[in-house]
Amino acid sequence: MSVARRNRRLRRAAVWLGLCLCALLFLAPFAWMVSTSLKPLDETMLLPMKWFPGKIQWHNYTEAIEAMGDFWLYAWNTFYLCVITVAGTLLSSALAAYGFSRIEWRGRDKVFLLALATMMIPFPVIMVPHYSLFKALGWIGTFKPLWVPAFFAGAFNVFLLRQFFMTIPKDLSEAARIDGCSEIRIFWQIILPLAKPALLVVGLFQFMYTWNDFLGPLIYLTDNKDFTLALGLQEYQSQGGGTEWHYLMAASTLVILPVLALFFATQRYFIEGVATTGAKN
Repeated sequence: MSVARRNRRLRRAAVWLGLCLCALLFLAPFAWMVSTSLKPLDETMLLPMKWFPGKIQWHNYTEAIEAMGDFWLYAWNTFYLCVITVAGTLLSSALAAYGFSRIEWRGRDKVFLLALATMMIPFPVIMVPHYSLFKALGWIGTFKPLWVPAFFAGAFNVFLLRQFFMTIPKDLSEAARIDGCSEIRIFWQIILPLAKPALLVVGLFQFMYTWNDFLGPLIYLTDNKDFTLALGLQEYQSQGGGTEWHYLMAASTLVILPVLALFFATQRYFIEGVATTGAKN
């Protein structure tokens, strides 16, 4: 074996070892959460920490759901918001990205740069103006402040889709125009079917953001019946005297599971979308 080949193998092994260590580091909090969710209460605060429960208690999950009271209502509210925000994000972002990538118009690139500049504005800066606007519209205490903005394309999602749309050969659009297709028909029947991986990436990002969003529901929702899972978990943790950690970790595990299942179910398409976004022909 040549020295160069042996060095390549050593570098590859070192990279894999580093990745495995990083994976273990990131998986440790999740493993602790799942382990704690299966322990009796007296084992949750032991020092040194006990990774494996002495006796697995599966009933912690059912009792955690009962302790939260409206767990399934919170889950439905969260799922409802996820569906409508994903739909709004995909529609508005895809339309904006199509205009920035496939249609020539004066000042297009400058407007796109201006749109990207909005990504540098932190949410606390616009939080008060947003709240004042939604209060003037009478939307405080409703779901509208949480899903209506999704129908106004976000800069990050537009950027991802624009980069993908630019990899699609323009000859397809030109041929469709010669055949008499309108821009809407080209967008709907040619561009979108070819952009499924990128659309899936955007949809998955938006789903995860909405599912885990805590600050938005905390600001705009006032009725317990409208709470999302993130807000419901916080309310459960703050109620009463001490925290029942085994129930809290069980509820947190149930909240995380749908996102994990969705990611693993769409992992191949997600990686394909990330890998091809921004690629050049």
